[in-house]
Amino acid sequence: MNGARLLVVDDEKINLEIIGEYLDGEDYELTMVENGEQALALLSGGQSFDAVILDRMMPGIDGVEVLRRMQHDPRLKGVPVIMQTAAAGHEQVAEGLRLGAYYYLTKPYHRDSLVAVVNSALDVLQRRRDLAREIEQYHGLFILLDEGSFRVQTLRQAHALAAGLSTLAADPPSVALGLLELLINGIEHGNLGITFHEKAALLAADDWEQEVELRLALAQNAGKYVQAHVRREDDTMRIAIRDCGEGFDWRHYLELDESRALHPNGRGIAVARQVAFRSIEFVEPGNEVVVTLTTLS
Repeated sequence: MNGARLLVVDDEKINLEIIGEYLDGEDYELTMVENGEQALALLSGGQSFDAVILDRMMPGIDGVEVLRRMQHDPRLKGVPVIMQTAAAGHEQVAEGLRLGAYYYLTKPYHRDSLVAVVNSALDVLQRRRDLAREIEQYHGLFILLDEGSFRVQTLRQAHALAAGLSTLAADPPSVALGLLELLINGIEHGNLGITFHEKAALLAADDWEQEVELRLALAQNAGKYVQAHVRREDDTMRIAIRDCGEGFDWRHYLELDESRALHPNGRGIAVARQVAFRSIEFVEPGNEVVVTLTTLS
């Protein structure tokens, strides 16, 4: 996301200097402040930021309180927060995850880790913005749909289907993002065999989309699709999403935990479960997931 505006908050000047050095050359516009009070003044004062790199432990208003206030402000709730901390214990990370800090960095960290996590957070933000535009584009297209089947093969098709179906939902932005996460999971992991650790490396090298396109072009993947079956009834929509893979152990991905908070990927299913759907249920062996959501009355 070229030209992204980042707010960096840390009470140690040396840490601000390190972050500035690490992100030098990444085409980001950095604003640096040394405490939570300054951060909140900028955030609430109308300045727009694409992400916040936030130190957890600071005197006065600490990072947790900054995050808590951001989550209670509709204008700031969607801004991704990357929490950096020297405390990486279960309770500290779990608290941040509950408040919406889905990205964590444990000090000291390497440049590659910072860049990968920042890029991942900005990619999700860009995905939300793209979906918001597409939701408007597809508004009204699916209004008469009671039941139907769809199949997608590419990331572009996944975006279109997620945006289109979300126009029937009571909360289109959240549903669109949740559906997109599940459709992409079916494409990249199920159909193309990109593993968790492979994706982390691809994100770090900014090669993920290129690798998806390369694998889609292979003859062995030509006939693989992610299928979505949709049924509406009263104020509920049921969507079954199935890929061509062998399945996976989804149980580790239903909850946000501290181990994946330290990686640039692996949180999509858990976030989708929290914010998008009434229910989410995987079917053995894990290559099918069924979600329900509330539709417009």
